[in-house]
This record gives sequence, structure tokens and C-alpha cells, in this order.
Amino acid sequence: MTDNVIISIRGKQLYAESDPEEMELVTAGTLKREGGGRYTISYQESELTGLEGTTTRLHIDGGRVTLLREGSINSQMVFEEGRRHLSMYETPYGALSIGVSTRRMRSTLGEAGGDLEIDYAIEIDNLIAGQNLFRMNVKRNPSLPQ
Repeated sequence: MTDNVIISIRGKQLYAESDPEEMELVTAGTLKREGGGRYTISYQESELTGLEGTTTRLHIDGGRVTLLREGSINSQMVFEEGRRHLSMYETPYGALSIGVSTRRMRSTLGEAGGDLEIDYAIEIDNLIAGQNLFRMNVKRNPSLPQ
């Protein structure tokens, strides 16, 4: 499938005893309606994110978002407001078991695009490793026919 949207991602990571890390990425990707109010967003990671060679897919289904990464990094993270999910995060150096606790999630995604915001904490060995804020804006690619 050809890229049909422009995706703007802003991420902020807060770790204890260190300055916040911020990342911003604008990339082409795909937005696909799966039916029943479900959507899939896909894009290629870049050198900027440190995940070059990885495809990221977000499955949005009502109040649940599943983020899948495949390639140089393999992971699955599930976000549901007020819930904690355990996930595996595979790196070139080995796999980690992590907990993802979603404090707040908001989505206005539809066929024409929209916004997704997720505020969540990451736990490693049951200890909070950091607080993250993920914001994504999806817009139809203006260079493609509507």
C-alpha cells in the first residue's frame, strides 16, 4: 500500500534524576480503516528515532491501542487508559519484560486522520523507569488525490 498520510510524532520521556528527552518525527505512512471503528497506522522508523530498519504499526480499536514494532527492534505494547499491560521488548542486546501503565489516552482518529495522545509509564522489574507522553497527528497526504 502506498503512503497516504503524513504523520507527525512528538514524544517526551521523563526519567528520574535526568533531563527530559524530547523527540519529533515527521514521516509518510499509511492509515487504513479496518471496519467497526478500527484503524491501523503504519510507518517506517528512521535513524532519528534510533530504530532504523523497523516498521511501526498502531492498531487503534476504541479505547485500546496496540503498538507493534518489527525489524531491528521487535516489541508489542498495549495501551488502555487506567490499565497495566505486560509486554516483551526485544533489542539486539536481549529481551526485556516491561509493564506499560496508561494514565491517559485520547484519540480523534478517523478516515481523514486526527490525533492520538497517550500518557503512560514504563516499568522494568516492577519499578517505574520513566513517564512518557506520545502525541501523533495524522493528515491526508496533500500530494495524493482525495
